[in-house]
Amino acid sequence: MNVIDMARINKTYGKGESAVHALRNISFAVGEGEFVAILGASGSGKSTLMNIIGLMDTADDGAYTLDGRDIMKTRDASLTRLRGEKIGFIFQKYNLIPKYTVLYNVALPLLLAGMGYAGARRQAAETLERVGLGDKLKRKPAELSGGQAQRVAIARALVANPPLLLADEPTGALDKKTGEDVLDFMQELHTGMGKTIVMITHDPHVATRAGRIVHLEDGQIDS
Repeated sequence: MNVIDMARINKTYGKGESAVHALRNISFAVGEGEFVAILGASGSGKSTLMNIIGLMDTADDGAYTLDGRDIMKTRDASLTRLRGEKIGFIFQKYNLIPKYTVLYNVALPLLLAGMGYAGARRQAAETLERVGLGDKLKRKPAELSGGQAQRVAIARALVANPPLLLADEPTGALDKKTGEDVLDFMQELHTGMGKTIVMITHDPHVATRAGRIVHLEDGQIDS
């Protein structure tokens, strides 16, 4: 089964002579349990593609199915709920809330989805244990190293057990050694836990850590 199925996706910003064709006839699929890197330079369209995959933007036309759901036929009001159910996001800058503890940062997606505090706290603690941070529950993000903060972000992405993890330049804010450690852990998520991961990156070395690389150039997949 494919978690992502895209066919003939187009996205244009602006009109007339000032129009920018960000994506042109994009077609690709990601199977369940795959680890795929989308590799492209600045301006290649990878951010636009990530936003469409992540339900933060919509394509002008084409077909997009996410975990069996026809996204092109889904109303905007339902996309926020689907985003929370289907996708765990891992951001370059972690996007942790400084005033909250590590535990509460990870529990927050569950709380926003309507889970009770006791259940969300328990599930968040279990997930933090899985990523090796069971002893950091009461810490604040500022008390963590960069690698630990990114693991908290990964735990937050994992906590609701979504079918897709979407990682946006996950090592971009880390030094080389810490970045390699995070990539090692992402590979463990893929091989050990069978997680489906799509990673957006401009770095060819980072991309090689995925099982498959999709090259994006000038809004098109370079086959």
